[in-house]
Amino acid sequence: VNPRARLAGRVRPYSAVSRSMLGRTFDLEASTGSAAPESTLGRVLLPPLTAAAAKFGQIIDSSSDEAMSVTLRQAAMLTETPPERRLQEYRMRQFLLAATGSVGGFIVGVALDRSTAMTLVLAIAGFAGGGSFWRGKIDRAIEERTARMRIELYTVNQLLAMRVRVGGGVVSAVRTVVERGRGPVIDELREALRLHFAGMSAGAAFRHIADLTPEPHARRAYQVLATADERGSDLAEALLALSEDIQEDRKEAIRRQAVRRRATMLIPIIVILAPILLLFVGAPLPFIVLRNLG
Repeated sequence: VNPRARLAGRVRPYSAVSRSMLGRTFDLEASTGSAAPESTLGRVLLPPLTAAAAKFGQIIDSSSDEAMSVTLRQAAMLTETPPERRLQEYRMRQFLLAATGSVGGFIVGVALDRSTAMTLVLAIAGFAGGGSFWRGKIDRAIEERTARMRIELYTVNQLLAMRVRVGGGVVSAVRTVVERGRGPVIDELREALRLHFAGMSAGAAFRHIADLTPEPHARRAYQVLATADERGSDLAEALLALSEDIQEDRKEAIRRQAVRRRATMLIPIIVILAPILLLFVGAPLPFIVLRNLG
């Protein structure tokens, strides 16, 4: 038997698989168009638009790129965009919306046949309104996400405390909660686990998400997790104490909201009913005064 023939028979299946995988790789690159060059118009217009959007965003937001990137992460917006391009995407959308608002204000001024100064004012107002829209949208998203995290954090702390009490470690408890839960707090804990499994220590991972979270109670909880992992402190007692603080803060917030709503309910009483009451009380006064004079 020819030894070369036996070797060829053994190698042939692997070489066929390699050729098949190589062919699928080239087909995938061709289908995604990764090697397709950009259009000439895109290469010409994109750099100046990007530079103008960056300058405009720095004027409107008056914050550094690092702070703005953290703000976008806290708002959980543009998550479909890669993190390294998220700030550029936000700046571009903000600039394009401002330009659209400016053009819209100019068109309104021309359509209403206003003066040149009034048309210019409308264009500037549209530009400012379009530029501030995205900033307001991000602020509202952060407020809503913070409120949701405050509601979820009480339950998450309780679950982590129970998991630690039955004998699990910090990372094991967090992994169990992450596997079965969902929400903003779970997303941040999942990010900490991803960093930990990528090579970062658990304490450093928890402190990293503590620096980025918009919720103060969540920041304290993550710092407690980091300390418990590094020093072996009693995690359950600390988490239960944090849960009690969260519950008290929520009760106080509900009380303040109830007081504000009562004050709001007094406005129609004072504005509508008070003048009518004064009218009924003061209506007989002219008759009484005139009768005494007569």
